[in-house]
Amino acid sequence: MSESTRPWGRYEILHESSSHKVKCIWVYPGKRLSYQRHQKRAEHWFIISGQALVTHNGAQRTMSSGESIDIAIGDLHRVENTGSADVVFIEVQTGTYFGEDDIERIEDDFGR
Repeated sequence: MSESTRPWGRYEILHESSSHKVKCIWVYPGKRLSYQRHQKRAEHWFIISGQALVTHNGAQRTMSSGESIDIAIGDLHRVENTGSADVVFIEVQTGTYFGEDDIERIEDDFGR
């Protein structure tokens, strides 16, 4: 397992192969990921805990434990923690490439 710290929280890679990657992602209270899209992968998010505000192609939806969402290749997406405890979710990536450089940031709180 490899772990990575980010300005919004952290993630651990739980499994990785040529056909998919599985991450556990923690988003700290009051933080959000960049509004982004990918050209080579789709994602499935399953919320484990916390209160998440998910933006998907401009539509916002509050999600909590047990809920999930599918994000197709090219879809704009973001998760934001609007609660007081960490948002924890599992991300399953499928596609042809899973590198961190397949991120097109549309908006980012951290100037990346």
